[in-house]
Amino acid sequence: MNNSNHSSNRRTFLKSATGLGALATVLPETVLTKNPQVVSPNPDKGHVFLTEPYLQYAGPGSMTVRWIANLPSYSWVEYGETDSLGQKAHSVTDGLVDAYNRINGITLRGLKPGTTYQYRVYSKEITDFKPYKLTYGQTIESSLLRFKTPNEQSDAVSCLVLNDVHDRPETITHLLGLKGNDPFDFVFLNGDLFDYQTDEQQLIDHLLTPCSAGFAKETPFLFVRGNHETRGKYRSELPQYFSNPGGKCYYSYTWGPVHFTVIDTGEDKPDSEPVYAGIVDFDAYRQEQGRWVEQVMQSPAFKKAKFRVVFMHIPTFHHNNWHGPMHCQKVFTPLFNKHKIDLCISGHTHKYGVHEPVAHQHHYPIIIGGGSKDGTRTIMKLKADRKDLHLSMLLDDGKEVGNYHLTAKR
Repeated sequence: MNNSNHSSNRRTFLKSATGLGALATVLPETVLTKNPQVVSPNPDKGHVFLTEPYLQYAGPGSMTVRWIANLPSYSWVEYGETDSLGQKAHSVTDGLVDAYNRINGITLRGLKPGTTYQYRVYSKEITDFKPYKLTYGQTIESSLLRFKTPNEQSDAVSCLVLNDVHDRPETITHLLGLKGNDPFDFVFLNGDLFDYQTDEQQLIDHLLTPCSAGFAKETPFLFVRGNHETRGKYRSELPQYFSNPGGKCYYSYTWGPVHFTVIDTGEDKPDSEPVYAGIVDFDAYRQEQGRWVEQVMQSPAFKKAKFRVVFMHIPTFHHNNWHGPMHCQKVFTPLFNKHKIDLCISGHTHKYGVHEPVAHQHHYPIIIGGGSKDGTRTIMKLKADRKDLHLSMLLDDGKEVGNYHLTAKR
């Protein structure tokens, strides 16, 4: 594709990266949160990327690429099987190309399964947007990156699981350093990556930057809220930065021999708790998810999967017996037992552990990751083929502190 018309005024991500650290001073948060897609932090810095590209849900024949620019732009992705790229994608909503925005999520479709693609992202500043005249400014581009599409019919899948980072981005970097040389298809972030939601800069500094630096430019991650992501004035803006299957905070997907069900467990205290000031309704939300789980677990995708794994931040058992955990137990345990899930992976308690099935309680093993303090932080490595599933949990010193093995029964 010929882009010579703007090549002279284009800046690469590497050239503009010096602006990343200087962008901590933004417009007042009360202004920024009114419309974070349009408001432009630090226009005096010129046109720069606030994040490198980070990959999200990879569906059958697709990959979603996300990134944030600091000025309202028209953005697109160029991609292909070779470094000449040759294909272009942008986001369209009801016939309108998504533009004059900063937060980008563009899905590449019609991709071949199990194939390596190269890609580059672009953001072209819109300096003036009048009804009958649109004026462009500078175009910036990322470096050339790559990803491999999943194969839904693959015989194997592997992933890493992190939880309860609590605004310590160095924990993400440290734990990723323990993964070893084994390849992984995606990373799952199982809630409480933050203490509460403050602004966009927090998302960038404490999650998106360490993830992009560690893996997310070329390997996707999926995210589910913990109870701490439901707190703070930026809580409602959070979904703009992630792409989940179906566009909700709870979802399901199949990757190779494993069907994954992801539940958004909500807060851990009653909705009536004074600290929530009457602006949460999680009991009804969990019941809504219970009805959805019943449907998911009757689906052909769930039934034919060799293994059935649930991700949920708050576990159904082995918790503090507060209202939220007990409501999760009440709503979801009968469904998990009835439909015979193979494994539930959680966090929340800050006490890592491997809990075997218990008769008359949970008929499935529950694996709980560690906490945020040094000496309690964990990373899980899950691998499955059509015969076996193996999970290993490593402490932040690299020592294995838990493992579980399952043999396929279907």
